[in-house]
Amino acid sequence: MNLRNIAVIAHVDHGKTTLTDRLLYQSGMFRAEDLDKLAGGQHGLIMDSGDLERERGITITAKNCAIKWVDPRDKKEYKINLIDTPGHADFGGEVERVLNMADGCLLVVDSFEGPMPQTRFVLSKALALGLKPIVVINKIDKSSARPDAVVDEVFDLLVALDAPESALDFPIIYASGREGWGTLDRAKTAEGQRPKDLMDLFYTIVDQIPEPYAEGSSRGAAAGFKSRAEALANPLQIMVTAMLYSDYVGRIAVGRVTAGKIAPGMPVMMVTRNGEQFKQRVLEVEVFEALGRVKSQEVTAGDICAVIGLDHVEIGATITDLEDPRPMTPVSVDEPTVTMAFRVNDSPFAGRDGKFVTGRQVGERLIKELEKNVALRVERVIGDDSWKVSGRGLMHLGVLIETMRREGYELSVGKPTVIMKQINGVECEPVETLAVDCPEASQSDVMSLVLGRRGELRSMDAKAGTSGWIHMEFKVPSRALFGLRTLMLTTTRGDAVMYHNLLGYEPVRGEAPRRAAGVMIGGEGGAVTAYSLDRLYDRGDFFVKPTDEIYMGQIVGEHCKDNDLEINLVINKKLSNVRASGSDDAAKIKPMRQMSLEACLEYIETDEMVEITPNFIRMRKRYLTENERKRFDK
Repeated sequence: MNLRNIAVIAHVDHGKTTLTDRLLYQSGMFRAEDLDKLAGGQHGLIMDSGDLERERGITITAKNCAIKWVDPRDKKEYKINLIDTPGHADFGGEVERVLNMADGCLLVVDSFEGPMPQTRFVLSKALALGLKPIVVINKIDKSSARPDAVVDEVFDLLVALDAPESALDFPIIYASGREGWGTLDRAKTAEGQRPKDLMDLFYTIVDQIPEPYAEGSSRGAAAGFKSRAEALANPLQIMVTAMLYSDYVGRIAVGRVTAGKIAPGMPVMMVTRNGEQFKQRVLEVEVFEALGRVKSQEVTAGDICAVIGLDHVEIGATITDLEDPRPMTPVSVDEPTVTMAFRVNDSPFAGRDGKFVTGRQVGERLIKELEKNVALRVERVIGDDSWKVSGRGLMHLGVLIETMRREGYELSVGKPTVIMKQINGVECEPVETLAVDCPEASQSDVMSLVLGRRGELRSMDAKAGTSGWIHMEFKVPSRALFGLRTLMLTTTRGDAVMYHNLLGYEPVRGEAPRRAAGVMIGGEGGAVTAYSLDRLYDRGDFFVKPTDEIYMGQIVGEHCKDNDLEINLVINKKLSNVRASGSDDAAKIKPMRQMSLEACLEYIETDEMVEITPNFIRMRKRYLTENERKRFDK
């Protein structure tokens, strides 16, 4: 069977997963009603199958599926392995670990926004592996679409990334992933002339993406093989690029067969990233088919498979021949940029909600996460019951925390900080490219906000295809981005759109921005009363409402001034049998400010923590009593 391996890459919200879903619908392998049952979430997508993915409307983990498609031109049957990848910068590690399974990529670009920061990142990784791009100008049915200008921008980006000449001669598909059509002919994008399907995209994939180890293939040259037959004749090599888990068979290793072949019952050598070798025997081998996996009696070089029955397997390990082991170089993933401390929950409410509350249980869960999350780092802090957990961004760590919360874990986390590096004896911090689109009326406010956080304006232009919108790009320290999104939306009344991506490291300049306002701290534990909230109406905004249970040291609101204020929210109105001379006014209670997990992580300072339980997310002081805080402040 003819084989094609292709990854779908793009910036966040440019339509990768929607396009992948449409390819599944039009492959002829499914009945539409069967796929409709699997769709869900904000955008009704099949590939975004996780609960968090469907709630947030983003792809978090890379996923494999396979389409069997018959070319109507010559009746040849093709197996197309599709790899759907995340678009958010925080999950770039997912993209890096799976790209080496592909021979080409679909670069999906929004026909209005054009190439964005994450487009540059994922494209650079694909080009470094020699993947041939097919450019899909998506959302072409938008009234604001500017496809010709976007094609030029993609070409300029490829030139800036030193792409080879073969990549510069890229095929272009003009498509609407949502509507499920695409064409190679720019003239057919007009209303009334549009095709009804993605047949041109299917044709382009089988015509332009090389078969594994085809003659002249850069992937084949990198592996040292001139043909698939030559790869098949060599000893077995599989780089493990993903890990799955089953309650029945345990760990499942996923990877591309680089050389040789693998079959059930076959003895193999497992070589870990550290070079340790373990003799193993394969229990089962599966290949991807449609949205699932099916057992196979043999998988040969070039195909993607799942291997069952191996111990000590991890991402980056090599499954190789027992008699002639040839370990491969592990997948290289960019280093984390943000770290925070994970601790046991020691608040007065500890143990009320969670099933897993001890330090041992939290630590074991973090170590388990390392098996599949290649961009994560976990380090036990000696002498303190805590773990230093590092990731690619606040959302990366926030998704881990939210996942643990839903699994029944209780924990508390400290303020996120960026990871500094010593470069030539100079302390350096990560800096990022920040792209902001906003109305002209908000331009000065956005500039003041970013420049006040030590950002540097690099470019400012009218947003192409719009009226009254500005596109600005800044260079800004990563630590200045904490809390910026909330301030940006507040400043622009929700109109601004911002994206950022790691640029590099530069010498540290100045202090990190701090929260402008102080907080209100609960001075007594108990149930919050409406009477207490009414009394303190003018002191600031509250994070709690009447009847909420609070404890001493919990952060219950934001003070209207820059200092912290300890208050009592559990006081009841004094009752007596003496009739009041006047009428009581109804209690005036402000609506509580809703704080998401990421908002809490951005909000806290170094002496504060976020308490996470299955049912509650609370902010608190590190030291709960005022005397303790005074003692440790000295």
